[in-house]
Amino acid sequence: MIARATQGCADLVEKRRIRVAVSLNHGYGKVMLVCESAETARRLSAGVATRVGELDWADIGNALDAAGHATVAGLLNSNECDALTALYPNDALFRSRVVMSRHGFGSGEYKYFDYPLPDIVATIRELAFERLVPIANRWHSLLRITRSFPATHAEYLKCCHADGQRRATPLILRYGPGDYNCLHQDLYGEHVFPIQLAVLLSDPHTDFQGGEFVLTEQRPRMQSRAHVITLNKGDGVFFAVNFRPVRGARRFYRVRVRHGVSTIRLGNRHTLGIIFHDAR
Repeated sequence: MIARATQGCADLVEKRRIRVAVSLNHGYGKVMLVCESAETARRLSAGVATRVGELDWADIGNALDAAGHATVAGLLNSNECDALTALYPNDALFRSRVVMSRHGFGSGEYKYFDYPLPDIVATIRELAFERLVPIANRWHSLLRITRSFPATHAEYLKCCHADGQRRATPLILRYGPGDYNCLHQDLYGEHVFPIQLAVLLSDPHTDFQGGEFVLTEQRPRMQSRAHVITLNKGDGVFFAVNFRPVRGARRFYRVRVRHGVSTIRLGNRHTLGIIFHDAR
């Protein structure tokens, strides 16, 4: 019986040894990636797990506290980015496809992965969650929100699923010339983990032009502030989902945060989005 593809494969893989060829065409040449086996996929995920563990999480926490976002260079290597991009045409891996213009979300499209997630996506989601939990709980404490988050992602998903949020939310977004993503928040129900992650899978030097990641903050009784965040292929950005705490004269208050993508002028841009809560 064929199981869902894991990292490095664009098709389904059996647990016994098989060979899957992935043909990827960005418009700038063809890349051929080969996944020899599920064991190879697990080794690739182990490499990503090491990188996640070696991130400077103290610096990430400080940056999130100070500006609502934190960038990390080289979270994925080029081959891992290409392998994830190559999954996009395989509808069997995804639970739904959204054409953004039909809903007033912008222009472009994205697909939500179905469970089970590709190994590399599941690995990042589980391990990053554990490192982000202390930051998320501190934010809730500063804002006098009583709900706290459990230590592991598996425990958190049990809470989501118990309240009807059972659909996977990690996704891949695809943009072409003229496409963009309106400012928005990724809220899918009562349970909201306050931090999420985006990883750029395309090369801004060769694959596309434009398409900058944009984050805006709306402070009470003040004008909005915009952050334009430059990423290279494989870089990630952690950012606030809906609000973050900011110190006021007497106490911390909520700053509303939205994110989007500016217009792609040329080429194609793919992004991996990892949201830690599930959807109704």
